[in-house]
Formats: sequence, structure tokens, C-alpha cells
Amino acid sequence: MPARARAPVYKSGEWEIDLARRELRSRGTVAPLGARAFEIVEILVQSAGELVNKYDLMDRVWPGAVVEENTLQAHISAVRKVLGSDREMLKTVAGRGYRLLGTWAIQQDDSQPDPAYPNPVISLKHHYRTNFPAATETLIGREGIAQHLRDFLSAYRMVTLTGPGGIGKTVLAVDVARTLFPYLHGDGFLVELASLSHSNLVPSAVANCLGLKIGGESISSELIARAIGSNRMLLVLDNCEHVIDAVAEISQTLVGGCPFLTILATSREVLRIDGEYVYRVPPLDVPPECPSALGDVLAHSAAKLFLTRVQALASDFTPRDEHLRAMAAICRRLDGIPLAIEFAAARAATLGLQEVAERLDDRFAVLTGGRRTALPRHQTLRATLDWSYDLLPENERRLLRRLSVFTGGFTLDAATVVANDDTQSATLIMDGIANLVTKSLLSHDGSASTARWRLLETIRAYALEKLGESGEVEDTSRRHAEYFRDVLAPSALSQRSRLSDEDFARYVREIDNVRAALDWTFSEAGDPSIGVVLTAAYAPVLIRLSLTVECRRHAELALRCLEPQSEMGSRLKMLLTVALGAALYHSTGPAESTGIVLAQGLALADSLDDRAARLRALWAMWSYHYNKGEYRTAQSLADRYAATAREIGDVADELVGDRLQGTTLYHLGEQATARIHLERVRDRYAAPEDQRHIIWLHYDQSVLARSILSKALWLQGLVDQARDTARRCVEDAHSADHKLSLCYALCFASGPVAVMSGELDAAEHAIDMLNDIVATYGVVFWKSLANGIKGQLQVRRGDFAAGHRTLRGALAECDEFGGMTCYTEFLGTLAEASAGLGQTSEARDTIEHALQRAERDGELWCVPELLRIKGETLLLEKRLVPEAERCFDDALAMANKQGAASLELRTAMSLARLLRNQDRSADAIACLQPIYDRFTEGFETADLKSARVLLAALR
Repeated sequence: MPARARAPVYKSGEWEIDLARRELRSRGTVAPLGARAFEIVEILVQSAGELVNKYDLMDRVWPGAVVEENTLQAHISAVRKVLGSDREMLKTVAGRGYRLLGTWAIQQDDSQPDPAYPNPVISLKHHYRTNFPAATETLIGREGIAQHLRDFLSAYRMVTLTGPGGIGKTVLAVDVARTLFPYLHGDGFLVELASLSHSNLVPSAVANCLGLKIGGESISSELIARAIGSNRMLLVLDNCEHVIDAVAEISQTLVGGCPFLTILATSREVLRIDGEYVYRVPPLDVPPECPSALGDVLAHSAAKLFLTRVQALASDFTPRDEHLRAMAAICRRLDGIPLAIEFAAARAATLGLQEVAERLDDRFAVLTGGRRTALPRHQTLRATLDWSYDLLPENERRLLRRLSVFTGGFTLDAATVVANDDTQSATLIMDGIANLVTKSLLSHDGSASTARWRLLETIRAYALEKLGESGEVEDTSRRHAEYFRDVLAPSALSQRSRLSDEDFARYVREIDNVRAALDWTFSEAGDPSIGVVLTAAYAPVLIRLSLTVECRRHAELALRCLEPQSEMGSRLKMLLTVALGAALYHSTGPAESTGIVLAQGLALADSLDDRAARLRALWAMWSYHYNKGEYRTAQSLADRYAATAREIGDVADELVGDRLQGTTLYHLGEQATARIHLERVRDRYAAPEDQRHIIWLHYDQSVLARSILSKALWLQGLVDQARDTARRCVEDAHSADHKLSLCYALCFASGPVAVMSGELDAAEHAIDMLNDIVATYGVVFWKSLANGIKGQLQVRRGDFAAGHRTLRGALAECDEFGGMTCYTEFLGTLAEASAGLGQTSEARDTIEHALQRAERDGELWCVPELLRIKGETLLLEKRLVPEAERCFDDALAMANKQGAASLELRTAMSLARLLRNQDRSADAIACLQPIYDRFTEGFETADLKSARVLLAALR
């Protein structure tokens, strides 16, 4: 019988593709390539450099299976990885397929195969030897990862699952191996290494598990490789970290000497051998901070695991909506680590969800009681971390302890400063960080644009305990606080500080570290002199993030601890006082104490002649008086702001001055001049790149200017332009996702213009949008304004009782808040509601109060409307008709003087109706017609339609 022809060997340069042995070799060394990946190489080399369509390739490698394209790409990546510097030999033709480049000569290998590695015989049996334990539970939250691992194991012959203790490496590995090994046409074995006390026991453990009989010789990796030979096998090496060197050595030997062996290892540390594919097992997916429904929480795998384990121990547990926040918080604080979640679930089954959530600060005492069948180090959370910590050399333990002081991650520069001492050089720290990442105790923060690392919260809590036991807390905390003071202070405390977008993003990223530093500096063991400087430097960031209550607390602490005689005492006091004033204004509104602090900050800025700080103080002072409705005082502050901005010579600051002046002039009734200022902002303003307007002014200055401009345009009778401007304000603020600016646009543009134009459905929509924002973000300041506009809407619809209640409530909230812009306007509408209810005495008292307030504070724009409402109220008492007519005449004169054509028209209609009732229709037409004829737009709005109907009736 003739001998069967051997499959050929293809050779190109130093590479050989042996189809008989199914090996890819470089200079005689076998490359660690998985079975499927080798099949791809085989198909490509047999195609003699021709393009192989990617779909044909998938059909031939995975016949009859539905395979996604990313599976093929994973195998292509595996081939390129082993090709190394020759990776360009495997060429991708975009969108089509692949070809193998190079000149591949066919040669027949007539040499006899090594008897220790016989040619494989593909077994037709359907049962293979294995010691993998049977599945007892469903793998939760790992379905997609398990499929990826199956792909990796058919592309690579050495795959290592790594990650911190308790992340679920073993469970995942066994689950994948259990389902995969039959498809590899070989046996599958799990080698437990956790109990080994010494590295030299690893070969014996592997040999015993495989049932190998290796005579009386000393067991070595080479002997095991010869015993396995060309048998197909999947070997799972579990818990390798404490014997990592021995595992690396035996794995390298087995992969190199056994062409049909695949190894899946689990280890907290990477093996670092040739051909190793490392997969870092991620935490489970955790719920967000504000879940909206039970389904949203249980859509996340961490919560699903938590609930499954609780119900396994307490079958009657049924989660309700009140459990949502506790469940989500537990999963987040445990970083989605499955083992920790299982501990928490066991405790929640007996203690309750809320009790566990509240006691997680002492998690190592609470999270105990693991399964009795678990390894000892998996029976408590502390034991899990003790195992990893005890494996570290002393220099890495010291580094891990000191890095625990960082609450929000850290850069290499920060770690070098904080963890450095006489025994830890910068190079050693860099190497230590790399080693801790390799050992799964540190994680690289991929969300940051620069190199940054972090500790999972549970690992950090453990390392903090060790830091306390070592007696290093005070020194490390001081270094930490000093580092962030030195990083933030130079740019933030300079007289002309500038923050780029990149700077600001970097400072925001450090917020948790800054909070920890401030907490320590102002603690009993801390150094308040560091905290004073750090607070002054970081206050702008807190204000920009609307964390005004937090800013206020730290600024008050810093001012109490400030030593005025220090080198920067006066400047620090000024910066802290200005920041405190701005924080008070945003958190408590125009209360008396806010005004006092703001005045102190302005006086300090003046005494130091710090014009940049003076601008911030002037803006805050202007806002304080403006929101109290004190427009005459606000006008002088606006003028001073504009003058200071001109001295500095910055166009953006000058345009902010225009906005302040234009806004105040609008309220003072000087519409033409106000419009000039506001249109200048509309046409020319661009936010400066250094973030100072966003930080200190909070709002989009263009949106604010155009919001007031829309009302000025409406008053001047340019109704269509007013409506269009208001609409664009809302659109721009909404598209920028700037909630405060959107509040402003809804309150001062969209809502009021719609009410004044009689577009009541549009006004209701604006109020609903505003209330949604208030409910979500708790912006109480805007709630009062929203209620005031809602009351106006109800009155316009004729629901006087509802409008009366709503407006009274809004005005009471304004009184508690210390005052409010629009207060006088709301009083006028309240008077209308009282009159509509027949409460004429109350209506007269209310309108008189409104007129007195308008005169006192300078809110003159609405005086024509208040006089008109007073006239209408007087008409309810027949004997007061002459007084009512005088009110209408005064209102007409004042509206005309202000250029407020819309209010002039509205008053003319009231007077025309009075004249008609006196049989003076000609006088009525003579009063109303000329005013109506001045309008060029807005003819479909309520007032103009009413005027047109009234004129027709008069004729």
C-alpha cells in the first residue's frame, strides 16, 4: 500500500506554514496560534496571494455557523500579533477581504515526526475527559464577554483573564471552558493552584490533574509537554498570581511544545509570556445615581446579580420603588465587583437593604459570610484583599497605601509628589504603578485625556485602613493637600487669571481630590493655611459647577482661619469674600447678609485695585440689587461695571457691561436706549476662551441679552420680532443644554412674550418646560418666577380665583427669598385678579402698593400698565369715572414717552371703551386709530385683533 502523501509545508523567508503539523513557525519556533486562526492562515496561503472574500473566509472557517464580522477581525488580529514585525504580510482590502503577501514556496517535509509529538488523529468520539464542575447557577451579566472569550480562545492559544479579587475570573473561565472544550475536539481540565504553597509544586499539580504517569523522574514542564504531545486539550490554570513565575514558565513550555493545547489562565497578575492574550475582566454594569424605575435598575447586571442572590436567601423579597436608590447605591459603591455584591446581598437578606447601604463605610466588617464552600480568601471581603496585599513586596505595599489618599484618581506627577520619600524615587514609583496595574490593584482611567490611574473604591478603602495602621496618614494627607494647592494656586490666584477649556476640565477632574484635601486641611489634624489658599484657588470651579452651597461652606471656613498678616492675606481675603458673596447670592438669593458680604468684597477689590476681581464683585452686586428689584441702584452698578470693563479694554467684558446697562434701562422704561445696548450684545458677543464668563456669570450672555431684548421689542410694538427673538433664545439655550440659560429664556422671554401676546397655549408650554427643569434640578429661584407667570396666564384666561391664589403664593415666596425682579408686575396682575373677583377694595390697595414700589425702586416700564389697571379698577365704582380717565391719560402719556407702543395701544383701548360708553365715539376713534396705525406687524396677536374689532364697532 503506497504511503499517504504528507500535507505540504509553505515557506517564505523565515516563516513556515506546516499544514501537516498545523503549525506556523518562525525560524523553527512554533507561533502560539489558535486552531481557527491557523485555518485562516491555511486558506490564505493556499490562495497564492489572491484576495479571499471575507464572507467566503467566514463560511470556510465556521461552516454552517452564524458568525459576526468582529469575530473574524479578532482572529485576524491574532495572526498579525504572532507575525510581529511582518504583520504587513496579512493585508486587508477594505470592505472586501484579505490576502497573504510574500513568495511562498511549497516544500515537502520528508523528515519523520518526533515520536513524542505524533500526528494528531481527529477523534470522532462525542465525549471527552474533563473535570470541569457542572453548572449550578446561571452566569449573570457576562453573556457577551463569554462569547468574546470563546472567540479569543479559537484565535489565541494562551489567554489570561485578569482583574482584582472577586471580579469573577474563575466563574467566567469555568463557564466558558465548560461550553467550549467539546468544540475543540479534545479534553478539558481545571487545575486549581490556590492551595499551592510553593512555586515548585506547579508542575506536579498539573500532572496530577491530567492523570499523567511520568515514571520516577522529577516532574518538569518539558516532561508534561512530551506527555501531552499533539493531543487536543483545553487547560484552565486557576488562581495563578501567587505562583506566577512557575505558571509563566510551564505555560510557555506547553504552548510551545503542544500544538493543539490551549491554555486559559486566571490571575490577578499578567503572565507576560510570548503569545499571551490578556483580557481584563470588567466589573458588572452598575445602575445610575438617579434611576427612574425598577426596570431601569434591573437592566444593569450588578443589580440583577444582587437581586438574584437576595431572593436565593430570602425568597419572599420583592423589590419596591423605595428599594431602588439603596440597591443602586450599594452596587455603585461596590464598584460592580460580583463577590462584594454577593456578600452585600447575603447581608441585605437578613439586615435589609437600607441597613447595608448605610454601613458600607465599614464594609469590611459588614461584608462577610461568604459561601462555606468558597476558598478561605473568598469568604470575607477583607480576606479577598488580604490575599492580594500579602503577595506584594514592601515597596509596592507602601505605594498602594499612599495612593489611597487620592479619591478621584491621580496622574504620575501627582503620585510622584505625594508618594515620594527617601526610599521611593520617581522611577521606582513609576515602576510600582505599572506593577500594581499588572496585579489588578490599580486601573488605568481611560476616560481621561492624559495618563491617569485610580483605585476601585473597595480597594481604596482597604488601602486607607492600611495607611492608618502604618501611621502615615498625616504626612501623606499633607503632601496630597500641598500638591493640589501648588498646582491650582498659581494660575487661579494671579490678578489676571485665565483658564483654558483644557485647564478647567483638568481642575474639574480633580474635584474629589480637592474635596478630600480641604476636608483634611480644616480638620483637627490638618493645616488650615493650606486650606485657605486651596479654597480661594478652587472657588471659581465650584461656582462654575453651581456647587454654591459647598463653595459657601469652604469660603466661610477659610475666612475664619485666614491670618490677615500673612504674605497674601489681603488678596486672599478679597478673593474669598468675592467668592463667598457670589455663592451666597446663588444659594440664598438677595438676603441682607448677601449684600453685606458683596459690599465687603467690592471694597477689598477697590482697595487692592484688582480690576478683574472688581468686575466679578460689581456683577454680583448688580445681580443682587437687580433681583431685589432695586433698579436705580442696579443702574449705577451697571455703569460702573461698564466703565471698569472699558479700563481693562476687553471687548467681551465691555459687552457684558452693555447687557447689564440694557437690562436695567429696560426696567427703568428707557426702551430705545436699552435696545441699543442689548442689540450690541446680540450682534457682537462671543464668550471668551478663558472660561471666566462661564465661571462667574453662569449664564450665556447672548441668551440673557436677547431675552430682555424680546420684551423691549414687544413694548415698542415690534411684536413679531419679539416673538421670533424669544423663540430663538429658547432654541439656543436648549441646543447648548445650558439649563440656567434655558430657565432665563423661558422666564424672561418665551413665557412673558407669549402671555403679553395672548398666545396662552405657548405660554403654558413654556411654564411646563420651566417646571420640569425646576423639578429636576431644584432651582428654587426660578420656581417663584414660574409660579408668577403661571398666575398671569390664569388671569388672562379669566380664571381669577386660581390666578389670585397662584400669584399670592409666588409673591410670598419672593418675600421669603428677599425680593424678586417682576415683583411689581406680578402685583399689578394680582390687582386684576382681585378686581375680577369683585374685591375692588383689595384691588385698589394692591395697585397702589405696586405703584409706590415702582416709584421707589425705579421699575418704571410697567407703570403705564399699572395706571391702566388702576383705571379699570376705578371704573368698577361708577362715581370714580373721572379719576379713571385721568389714570388712562397719565398712562398714555407715560407709555408714549417711553416708546412703549404696545402699552400705549392697550391703554388707548381702555380709554376708547370709556369714551364710547359716554357716547363719545369720535373721541374714542381719534384716541385709538393713530396708535393702531403706527403698528407694522403682529396683527394676529390678541391686543391688535381686539383693537381692530373695537375700531370697527366704534365706526
